[in-house]
Amino acid sequence: MTDYYEVLGVDHNASDDDIKKAYRKMSRKYHPDIAGPEFEDKFKEVNSAYEVLSDPQKRQMYDQGVDPNNPQASAGFGAGGFDMGDIFGSFFGQGFGGGSGQGPVPRTQPGRDSLASLNIDLRTAVFGGTEHVDIHTMALCPDCGGRGTAEGTQPVTCPDCQGRGFTQKVVRTLIGQMMTSAPCPRCEGHGTIIEKPCQGCAGHGRVRTKRTVGVSIPAGINNDTRLRLASQGEVGEGGGAAGDLYIDVRIRKDKTFVREGDDLHCWIEVPMSWAALGHAVRINTFDGERSLDIPAGSQYDDTLRLEGLGVTHLRSDGERGDIVAHLVVKIPTSLSEHERELIEQFADSHDDDDEHIEAVSSHNKPSGSKRGFFSKLKDALS
Repeated sequence: MTDYYEVLGVDHNASDDDIKKAYRKMSRKYHPDIAGPEFEDKFKEVNSAYEVLSDPQKRQMYDQGVDPNNPQASAGFGAGGFDMGDIFGSFFGQGFGGGSGQGPVPRTQPGRDSLASLNIDLRTAVFGGTEHVDIHTMALCPDCGGRGTAEGTQPVTCPDCQGRGFTQKVVRTLIGQMMTSAPCPRCEGHGTIIEKPCQGCAGHGRVRTKRTVGVSIPAGINNDTRLRLASQGEVGEGGGAAGDLYIDVRIRKDKTFVREGDDLHCWIEVPMSWAALGHAVRINTFDGERSLDIPAGSQYDDTLRLEGLGVTHLRSDGERGDIVAHLVVKIPTSLSEHERELIEQFADSHDDDDEHIEAVSSHNKPSGSKRGFFSKLKDALS
């Protein structure tokens, strides 16, 4: 027999409030919309456990060794060790061997969790900030404040069940007469009737609405992060406590930077003369314009760093990654005769004319020992 107390993570002597709190925690943890469809069976198990342990009658049966969800599979059912009168009394009420009938179902029920998505730009991920998301959810009825009744009225005791929430009747079976119980059809098991329901919510204590929620984005947040906003989800029936709101945060692509960890990578195109002679440039960053010095003799795809201008380290005291600038040396596609002569003169005096080139792996790139840049340029323009 499944240990429902273990499923909810509570002690066998847990109070009704402890069971309700544990159920809310576990249902949020394993809800398929939050944890994923693979947790659907676990979510059903949590609901089955709560269905039994939240009902005094079913909990009594379970503590006696009979699983109300599967009585035939329970250990000892119909065998020695249990009073059959007590067991049938648990099933059918006081009319058979004792056992208490189930109590009325509360009108106030906890609300469900909600899920929403939010797209942010890379700048917000770098520095953090507050974003807003619109959600459609159930909110407390503004007309009745969750009571479900019209102003100046209260629910009245159900005349059919006298407030017990269930009705009983005698049925004849092969082993004699037995008393059975079922939820009262008139009050739907609540024990009370709302004779004059609130017109705004039709007696439910909540209404569907659209509202805007502010979301605090932590600096350094990663893509596809799920944030939890406590008690910002759906209000329950009868104005019950709201569930939680979960926000899936996704970071839009930036037109300049690509994020790798907490570093921001960008590519800057520079003339070949700047790469050969060195030059100072200014680039736009999330902190404004910054100066970047290109050393003389820079090569294609060399990287330069601007330290401390990248993404804020998550859960740090403001420390940040770097900006990594990749150089793209721009080779002209056409030259004047004078320009060609100058480059050929430079190539003749600086480059090796040896046509033999050996292929090497990327981590063993030659550092100037092979054909020079201007020799390759001359060939590209030939």
